[in-house]
Amino acid sequence: MEESKGLNCFFSTEAILTENLTKVFKTRVGNIIALEDVNISVKQGEFLCIVGPSGCGKTTFLRILGGLEKQTSGRFYMRSRNPQKPLTSMVFQGDSIFPWMTVAENVTYGLRIKGIPPRDRREAAIRFLKLMGLLKFIDAYPYQLSGGMKQRINVARAFVSDPEILLMDEPFGALDEQNRLILQQELLKIWEGSGKTSLFITHSIDEALMLGDRVMVMTAHPGKIKAIVEVDIERPRNILLLRSSPEFASLYREIWHLLQEEVEKAKARELSA
Repeated sequence: MEESKGLNCFFSTEAILTENLTKVFKTRVGNIIALEDVNISVKQGEFLCIVGPSGCGKTTFLRILGGLEKQTSGRFYMRSRNPQKPLTSMVFQGDSIFPWMTVAENVTYGLRIKGIPPRDRREAAIRFLKLMGLLKFIDAYPYQLSGGMKQRINVARAFVSDPEILLMDEPFGALDEQNRLILQQELLKIWEGSGKTSLFITHSIDEALMLGDRVMVMTAHPGKIKAIVEVDIERPRNILLLRSSPEFASLYREIWHLLQEEVEKAKARELSA
């Protein structure tokens, strides 16, 4: 990962910059290009949503930024404004909480690793669990919680470590519609008060428009940037009211037209494989 070093090419408002970022996986049947020449800059405090057909490299892109994968070629830079804070924190699609820990222990796991005293960890857990509507479950165990509650813990844990950049890979993808709407609104409420740079993968155009400042639309495999769509909708946003607005409908059509061809390409390749 390339972070603050060599950032003389960075403008002061940017948090992330990628230059021709490419990832090739070597397999028994040959090389698979997951990402190809991805170039994007993300501003400090921006909420960027990423959409594209399955297998287009969305998750690979986030994993590279999070230091979980190494790019094959190209470079990326991530600006650190405070070396005392973690640079990134990642929220995964599936359940990634520890079943033997209480809710409070799960939420503050990162703080414990950093050596934060128990009293301070407890105060941090109370603050974020209150925001997520889970304060009364602070000493419960994961088996006592619903799927939606577990995902709230994942989100709270990401925020409580106070990273500079949040990377979220379809964190609400497995939830029912009601829980998705609740968590989207809660995520917006916490994010708007934090000013954190956030990258959020989703398969839902609705979700991308509800959350994002911009939407990055990716092509079918190999993953490239097809378009960047500005979401010029005023914040703070009321998710329930937003869906009925003409601006929302217009942006939804624009993104779907961009995605439709790529989804069809991806399906055609699956059938011919």
